[in-house]
Formats: sequence, structure tokens, C-alpha cells
Amino acid sequence: MIALSLAEIAEIVGGQSYDIPDPAVQVTGPVVRDSREIQPGSLFVAFVGERVDGHDYARGAIDAGAVAVLATRPVGVPAVVVDDVQRALGRLARTVVERLGTQVVALTGSAGKTSTKDLIAQVLQRKAPTVWTPGSLNNEIGLPLTALSATEETEHLVLEMGARGIGHIRYLTELTPPRIGLVLNVGSAHIGEFGGREQIAQAKGELVEALPADGVAVLNADDPLVRAMSSRTRARVLLFGEAAEAAVRAENVRLTESGQPAFRLHTPTGCSDVTLRLYGEHHVSNALAAAAVAHELGMSVDEIATALSEAGTLSRWRMEVTERPDGVTIVNDAYNANPESMRAALRALAAMGKASRAEGGRTWAVLGQMAELGDESLAEHDAVGRLAVRLNVSKLVAVGGREASWLQLGAYNEGSWGEESVHVSDARAAIDLLRSELRPGDVVLVKASRSVGLERVAQALLENTAEGRGIPAGGSGKVAGR
Repeated sequence: MIALSLAEIAEIVGGQSYDIPDPAVQVTGPVVRDSREIQPGSLFVAFVGERVDGHDYARGAIDAGAVAVLATRPVGVPAVVVDDVQRALGRLARTVVERLGTQVVALTGSAGKTSTKDLIAQVLQRKAPTVWTPGSLNNEIGLPLTALSATEETEHLVLEMGARGIGHIRYLTELTPPRIGLVLNVGSAHIGEFGGREQIAQAKGELVEALPADGVAVLNADDPLVRAMSSRTRARVLLFGEAAEAAVRAENVRLTESGQPAFRLHTPTGCSDVTLRLYGEHHVSNALAAAAVAHELGMSVDEIATALSEAGTLSRWRMEVTERPDGVTIVNDAYNANPESMRAALRALAAMGKASRAEGGRTWAVLGQMAELGDESLAEHDAVGRLAVRLNVSKLVAVGGREASWLQLGAYNEGSWGEESVHVSDARAAIDLLRSELRPGDVVLVKASRSVGLERVAQALLENTAEGRGIPAGGSGKVAGR
């Protein structure tokens, strides 16, 4: 963060100073909410959670090098006390972003936000110093913490924005007003909370409504609900996609033998070829979105194409492909799941499995619950099970309770039988099954909503090879797409 004195911070957040011997002392280190991340000069933000009260760690934070604590009550160490720590953090973030004058790029969507954010960051980093959201810290706490990590050298601030309801994205845009706003898609993620796709579109569109008249709304031409958002913004609209009228578009889209997308990238300044290191055709749209943002920020089409072709995955458990020494490939996409991302992952698995099947290998889909689908849950899980059969996935392992049984039932009704699909109770049962059944050449996709914790399956499979030699997850095995 830019250096601010404790007196300045107290004024910005409307707080009161306690136990601060010298208000001129500056915060020169990162602003953190985890006392384990304290560095000399840090500001420690004391949140009260369901299980942990950050105020209990105030003394330890100061002892570790923090200069003060942002808190809701005096804690016996230097502190700026406010009524609402979250609101205070947001006010601090807005002030810092305004003072820096950094170019803010914000993005949202139902699926692909984190992968696209990572692509944008890697492309823009080649042009100028860039700060971006780590992982999926895209809420009212993670976003301001990311913004506060920007410095005087930061030219681009790339912020992922998530929403659990109407008004959430509007609030985030008030903390870090963007000049470029990107909407990827409107899908079924969290449809149970929102009540329908139209409500999701309403929430996502709050991003383009917040753009200034001299800003740019980057919209997906292939998604009708996103494209319709052009009427909700004062900003200039730039379309991306495979539609002919998209200014940034892909032509001649194809998959390599290993399942990696390749295409001809068209922008208003020219064309260039791209072959991604990522897996699955769904990443073409993500790459086009990143290309549109980079184009707006002055990068040439050749620079963009080169950067996209060399970009990998930055966030864990998102189509993280690891080949074990024994020839089994594990695809860990277990960070989260919704119907759109589940279908994309299954298609990627099918593409990756073409080469393995030619050599006797099989494709395994180890799938669990997609959460927060409300009344659509039964139909969506049934549809995913059916799709696995239609894509000729060799083995479906449905993991968990009721939703997993719906996955397995969908596969059965589509034409699967006992040897092709199986329902197991939990991750341990899945691990035991796979360890006994996997053979060289097999490709295993692991995917479910974050709450299911199926990353444990992928991690366990990477700890043991057919020869019984232990390797760490993503360790001595070959990690692709990174």
C-alpha cells in the first residue's frame, strides 16, 4: 500500500485512535486480515468471524511487526477503532485507488471469472506493473485488500467481482470504480439464491452501469443476456466472442490432440494465431475477453497472442493438469462447480481422452454436488450425468449424497450401466475405488462445488503411483498448462 500515517488512516475511515504514541507513524507494509501474513509496517484488520475473533490476535500482530490494528474496540495496542471494520476497509481502499490513479479493470460473470482474471493479469503484466485478485478473493473483504496491495508503480489493477445478490457488485464498484468493465456470461451459478437467470443478469449488469462515460464495457457477444447489457451503460461497448460482429473474435477454433484450444485471433488492429496452454474449448471465450481488455489498453495483436499462448494457470484447482510418472493424468478442477463449468470440464475431459483411448486409456469423471441451484438442482445434476454418457466418458464416479445419486441416475437413464457409472458415499470411497482401478493412460477429472472438498481425491491420487512411489501434488509429475 502507499505509505499513509495512522492519523491519515483514522481520518479516512472516520475512526478514533487508541494507544498510538505517534500518529505520524506510517503504514508501509501490506494490509492483512491474517496475523500470519504480517510484515514489518503492516496494518492488521481485526475481523470477527464465526469461529475466530481477529481482536484476539492484535497483540501478536503488533509483536510480529504491524504498526497498528484496525478494530471495532480498543485492544491494548496501537489501534484505529471504527464502528464497522468492513466499511472502513472499503473507504481506505477507495482513497488509495483514487490517489494512485491506477487503471482499474473489473470483471464478473457466472463462470470463468478467475481463469479470465488470471489471463488478463498475465497479459497486462507484460505491458506494465499489474496487481490482480489472488485466487477468488472477489468479495467485500477480498477486493479492498487486493486494491490496497497496489503501489505507486502499479498501472493496472485487475479485480474480480463476485455477487451473492442484487446490489453486491454495485457496492464493490463504489470501492474501486472501474474504467473498464468486463462481463463474461450469465449462467446458473447461485441460481437458487438469485431466483433466476434474469435476476443474475440484473446483478452482473451493475458493473457496466457503474462505468463512466469515457469507460469501456467489454461484453460477450455470444451471450444474449450479456449483450443486452449494452443498453445499461454510458460507456463505449466492445464486443468479444465468435459472433461475426464481435470486434475481438476467434476464427478457426480447434483443439490440439492434448485438448488445448487453438484459434485465429482477430482484433481491430490485426490478426494473429493463438494456441493456449490451458485445457478445454471454453477457454477460448476467456482468452478473447482478455484480448479485448489488452487491446483497449494499447497492446498489439501480436503481443496479445504471444502472451495468451504462454499464459498458464495461476489459481489452484482449476483444470490443473498433472501427469503422474505411471502415465495416469489427473485433472484437478475441484475448486468449484456450476452447470456451465461442469459441462465445459466434461467436454475438455472428452477431448483430452481421445489420444489416451487410442492407446487403451480411459476417461474418468469424478463428480460431486453443484451447490446453490435451488429448484433446478435435480434437473441440472441429471443433465450432467446424461452428458457424461453422450460424451463417451469411460467411467463416471458420482461422489456424495442426494445430488450425486441424481448424477448417477442421469447417466443410467441416458444409457449407462453398472460398470460405466457408480455412486460412492464420500471422497475416501472414491479414492479407494480409483487407486484399485486406475491404469497407465487413464485421464481423471475431479470436479464439484467447493463445499464438497473433492480436491482431496485429486491430492490423494497424486501421492501414490502405480509403483507405490509417493509424489507431492503437482510435484515430480509433469504439470501441464502452468
